[in-house]
Amino acid sequence: MQAIIDFFANMGLLNLTVGNIVMIIVGLILVYLAVVKEMEPLLLLPIGISTVLVNLPLTGVADPPHGILYLFKHYMLETEIVPLLIFFGLGAMTDFGPMIADPKTALLGAAAQIGVFIAMLTAVSLGFTLKEAASIGIIGGADGPTTIYLTTKLAPHILGATAVAAYSYMSLVPIIQPPVIKALTTPEERRIRMEQLRPVSKREKILFPIASMVIIGLLVPSAAPLVGMLMIGNLFKESGVVERLAKTAREELMNIVTIILGLSVGSTMRAEAFLNVKTLLILSLGVVAFATATAGGVLLGKLMMKLSGGKINPMIGAAGVSAVPMSARVVQKLASEEDPGNFILMHAMGPNVAGVIGTAVAAGVLLSALG
Repeated sequence: MQAIIDFFANMGLLNLTVGNIVMIIVGLILVYLAVVKEMEPLLLLPIGISTVLVNLPLTGVADPPHGILYLFKHYMLETEIVPLLIFFGLGAMTDFGPMIADPKTALLGAAAQIGVFIAMLTAVSLGFTLKEAASIGIIGGADGPTTIYLTTKLAPHILGATAVAAYSYMSLVPIIQPPVIKALTTPEERRIRMEQLRPVSKREKILFPIASMVIIGLLVPSAAPLVGMLMIGNLFKESGVVERLAKTAREELMNIVTIILGLSVGSTMRAEAFLNVKTLLILSLGVVAFATATAGGVLLGKLMMKLSGGKINPMIGAAGVSAVPMSARVVQKLASEEDPGNFILMHAMGPNVAGVIGTAVAAGVLLSALG
C-alpha cells in the first residue's frame, strides 16, 4: 500500500501547479513563434522547449548538482563563457567595412544607446533596483548576448525575462522601428540618396579590430571581454590566413554555444521565478528601450543631415541598434518605399555594426559603475 502511495506521490502529474501549466503554455508559444512565425528561431526554439521541460514537476533537469540544464547554466552561462564565445563568433561574421568607410556613422551607433539609459531610468522609477534597471535597459541595445552577459553579472534572477524580451523584440524590429522612423522623418527626408561608400582596404580591416580592442580596453576595461572577443573573431575573418578557424567560429562553434545558451536561458524560466509583476514590467520596458533607441539614432541622423546640407538620410540612424542586419534592412525597405531606386543598405550597415560595439561599451560602463 505504501508503495502505491509513494508511486502516486512521485508522479509529476499530481504535482503540477497552475504556474507550471502557465509556463508550459508560455514555452509552447515561444516554440510556435520560432517554428511557425520564424521569430529568432535559433534562440526562441531552445528557450521555449527547455521552458516546457523545466516546468514538468520532479524531473530535476534544472536542479543542482547534476541536472543537465543546471550544469549548462552553471558552468557555461554563469561563468560568462557562452556570451563571450558568441561575441567571438559574431566577430567572425561581421564586416566593419561600411563603418570604416564612413566613420561618422559610428556616432549613430552611439546615439542609439540612449534607449538603454532611458529604459534604465524608467525601470528605476518603477521600483527596480539599479542593477535590475541596468539589465533591463541594455535590452535597448538590441543585442541578446550582451543582455545576457550583463544580466548574469548584475541581476541573474531576472535573466529569463530579459533574455526573452531581448530576443523577442529583436525579431520584432521590422514592426517596432517603422512607426518610430516615420513619426520622426518626412517623406522627403526618407528619399535622400547618399553617395556610394569608398572601398576599404584589407590593411584597414586588419588594423581596425586591433585598434578598437586596444583603445576600448584602455578607456573602458569592463567592456574589454566583450569587445575583445568580438575583435579577435573579426581579426580571424579579415586576416585571411586562418579561414578554417574563422569558419569554425562563425559556424560550428556558434551553433554549439547557441544551443547551450538557449537551453540555459530556458532553464531559468520556472514558474516560481518567472510569473510575477516584474516580468510583465520587464517585457513592457523592452519595447520602451527599443523604441527610444531607434528614436535616438534617428534624431542624431536628422542633426547630421542638417549639418551635411542634406547629404545624409536620417533613417540610417535607426540602424544604430545592433540588430544586425535587420535594422539596416528595415531602413532600406522604408527608403525603397519612398524611392524604389534609393539604395542605402550599406550606409545603414555602418551604424548597425557600430551599434554592436556601442552596446558592448554601454554594458561595460554599467558594469564598471554597478558591478
